[in-house]
Amino acid sequence: MHGWLILDKPHGLGSTQAVSAVKRALRTQREVLGGTEKWKVGHGGTLDPLATGVLPIAIGEATKLAGRMLDSDKIYDFTIAFGAQTDTLDLEGKVIAQSDVRPTLAQLEAVLPRFTGPIEQAPPAYSAILIDGQRAYDLARKGEEVEMKTRSVTIHGLTIAGQEQEEGTLASVTLTAHVSKGTYIRSLARDIALALGTVGHVTMLRRIKAGPFTLETAISLDKLDEAARGGDIGELMLPLTAGLDDIPALAVSPDEALALRQGKMLMGKPHTGLLLAMLGDTPVALVESSGPEIRVVRGFNL
Repeated sequence: MHGWLILDKPHGLGSTQAVSAVKRALRTQREVLGGTEKWKVGHGGTLDPLATGVLPIAIGEATKLAGRMLDSDKIYDFTIAFGAQTDTLDLEGKVIAQSDVRPTLAQLEAVLPRFTGPIEQAPPAYSAILIDGQRAYDLARKGEEVEMKTRSVTIHGLTIAGQEQEEGTLASVTLTAHVSKGTYIRSLARDIALALGTVGHVTMLRRIKAGPFTLETAISLDKLDEAARGGDIGELMLPLTAGLDDIPALAVSPDEALALRQGKMLMGKPHTGLLLAMLGDTPVALVESSGPEIRVVRGFNL
């Protein structure tokens, strides 16, 4: 039970609620199987309640890798409806600006390159960013003026996936975005609409990839609950190493594995960069190699 559950998060459920749902499922399985062991659970990247799609849930020793998942690239499908901007930048907020301007497809195609590559964006006021120790969304809900500082993010790819036209102009458009960590899709939608001389908000947001994880391995909460009642959650899990597919493996001997588990440094293996130390099929530690020195970054109790 050390690995990943990839949820296809439903609409209306927050990431923390999804983690709670997994914890309940694990409790159910424990009761079914008569076990006593409890498991740490964490998620690998927040999804708004509005959003659906890939939400990696780390269990057991995989929770030590949740931070790496937060730093990974993501891919989203999202729909921008033109003509109205809301305070939350999605369909759940109240309208704060309107425009009769509707862009053409050609105009949209002309501005998208401006939002590809390194860009600066201001996060939504309704976000979990801390401002003087308080969440931005808490301040916004109180009606306080929230000044969001811009941040640098990278849009690796931005393509048109679908559109809805009215009399030759776009009522809405669906885009696919491959983005770096820290990117707010709601802000991206706002800024694209403003660049087109109008306003807009997100009406659909679906994450189709997070790091190495895709919808192909994602499961519903109903399937998770069914597996819990049958004591089969382990059958749905991906191994801990699935979150490290991009990390080269480093074979170590039993003595070297013991040294790494004790936090000691290894010498004499000429590698550079991040490596996954493996004793046979068992992950021992995530290590950083610099010349002949190999130091433990994250050790696994397996």
